[in-house]
Amino acid sequence: MQANRVKALTMSKTPKRILSLPALQACASERSLVVKAMAHPTRLLVMEALMQGEQCVNDLTAMAGCDVTTLSKHLSVMKKAGLLVCEKRGLNVYYQIACPCFADFFRCIDLISATREAQRTCTC
Repeated sequence: MQANRVKALTMSKTPKRILSLPALQACASERSLVVKAMAHPTRLLVMEALMQGEQCVNDLTAMAGCDVTTLSKHLSVMKKAGLLVCEKRGLNVYYQIACPCFADFFRCIDLISATREAQRTCTC
């Protein structure tokens, strides 16, 4: 009985789509925009802070240890890439992460880093 259930689940999987080279290139280009938008220590620090919840620019500036102009440029790049959404309330602008699965992405990066470190320290 269990074998039939496993077989049914296996057979019900949706087949993978095979994308054309132009479609793959377009997808790679879009992904690179997002990855490039995160490829700075200050931006990663901002993302880490925003995983705790939305924050205003003033709080993020104090946390990042840079001036407002520099942080605003970072936030603009991240917003343009679709990583962040913002809302103006009075004189303050509040930012939050646009996609709730970003924490999973950080965990993946941490796993890769830990694995790479383990390989460097291997005495095999």
